[in-house]
Amino acid sequence: MKKILTSILSLGFAASAALAANSAVTAVKVDNVSDAAAWSKAKFSSVTLYPQTAIEMNDKKANEINENVKGKKAEVGALYDGTNIALMVKWADGTKDTQAGYTSTTYGDGFAIQFAGASKSAELPYIGMGSTGRPVVVHLQKANEKVYEPNGNKDVSTQINRQQTGVFGQELADYDAKVASLANKDYERTFVAEGFRSLTEVKDGSVKSNASMTYGSNGWSGTLIRPLKDAYVNLNGTVPVAIAVWDGTKLGRNGLKNLSSWIAVNLDGQKPNAALVNDLTVGSKGNAAKGKEAMAANGCAGCHQVEATDPKSVMAPSLKNVGGYSTVAYLRESILKPSAVIVPGYNRNAHSNTPWYNIEKGKRVSTMTDYSFLDKKSVDDIVAYLETLKAEVE
Repeated sequence: MKKILTSILSLGFAASAALAANSAVTAVKVDNVSDAAAWSKAKFSSVTLYPQTAIEMNDKKANEINENVKGKKAEVGALYDGTNIALMVKWADGTKDTQAGYTSTTYGDGFAIQFAGASKSAELPYIGMGSTGRPVVVHLQKANEKVYEPNGNKDVSTQINRQQTGVFGQELADYDAKVASLANKDYERTFVAEGFRSLTEVKDGSVKSNASMTYGSNGWSGTLIRPLKDAYVNLNGTVPVAIAVWDGTKLGRNGLKNLSSWIAVNLDGQKPNAALVNDLTVGSKGNAAKGKEAMAANGCAGCHQVEATDPKSVMAPSLKNVGGYSTVAYLRESILKPSAVIVPGYNRNAHSNTPWYNIEKGKRVSTMTDYSFLDKKSVDDIVAYLETLKAEVE
């Protein structure tokens, strides 16, 4: 009986692993990606975005709201011409949340598209912030109300609180209209990063882009247009991208979001990077059931929250959704070279005796055991199991 149950469990894990990766997206060649009519030629693919849960936020209300948050499906299409690439992301969201001014109690919906400077799976950085020697470019678009900013015009007369203007009636209406005309209603930012705490906004014009968001009856549609080549990326063949969305109703901001793993976007008519496509669309060949046994035998749950039903741990990042936004190559690297990428720490909720890393010769060295002594099959099995760790999809 035990053997039969084990076989059934293995089949279930195998099916889950097979569905771990997203399908490749085809970027259709068009004359001009800025022509709205060109989107009628786009081919949309379904991509799953999972809740980012490696580190719990220090926000009791947000944590309660997102305790059982689910994965989210998005539809992704892409176009390109000889100069630019455009991506469109469509996702369901029952509420339209916009950032109204600079407040700390309300948050706007938003989306981000991340591009990697590398084109090999083993060189792709950790999702979100890149990693040392593996830079990323992140395009962020948030939904917000008009926010007045000086915008460089140095007109102090429009920076006065309307209650202090001394004008009334039509004069006050004229003043409000003038301020509104100067207001910034577009929250679009571009960042480069090469590891945690290195996120830097690009303000020197070296990255040109145009992003926008439109809310409809079924949710949001976000579009990004950027050059195929600039100082940070040279996009051709197969382009690795990652997508994130924020939900203001769920107090989403910063690391509180849903995000995908790296997705392969093939430029139609160009030779695809077959190895990269395979790495990003095919799951591990290991046995997930045996991988779960191997993790238990090696004491992984002593530091990590592995499954959602396990007790929370502050000794190491939670793994309960790691299979949703990690590539096979990244999972394997994390096992064999735990110091290659280190998430922010020390965890402020952790005990001082259980740091996530130590500083050795100016570098962060993970306190996680180096499991490079494991044989290849055991590592493949563990990776296959980690791929199954992800939230239910709504």
